[in-house]
Amino acid sequence: MAIRITDDCINCGACEPECPNNAIYEGGIQWRYRDGTSLSGQVDLGNGIMLDADAPHAPISTEYYYIVPSKCTECMGFHEEPQCAAVCPVDCCLPDPNHVESSEQLLAKKAFLHEGAPPAPGIIEVYLEDLERA
Repeated sequence: MAIRITDDCINCGACEPECPNNAIYEGGIQWRYRDGTSLSGQVDLGNGIMLDADAPHAPISTEYYYIVPSKCTECMGFHEEPQCAAVCPVDCCLPDPNHVESSEQLLAKKAFLHEGAPPAPGIIEVYLEDLERA
């Protein structure tokens, strides 16, 4: 399950540097898949779907920090717990019920983002959803 930042966020920025995937962005800032990952250029998601890792995407929030769900691995493979939640002074980094993923899916997502592995089955929809929002 990805983590989300609720509207209780006070824009302190404590979470952003803690994310090993660079999935957290300040409100109003564009995001890219290449940020904090090994992805670059055109990336094949399978079924003929290509992702431009270098392309900027519209912010998910303009009011407070946000997490890009398809880049969030809940810190699996890096830390024992999500670091954004661990450092948040107002406890606004919570599990996102709209993006439920197993430990195996989160580790496969990490491998895709950082190790050149193919995207995990079933995760392509999350990437497409993020791109549609952009």
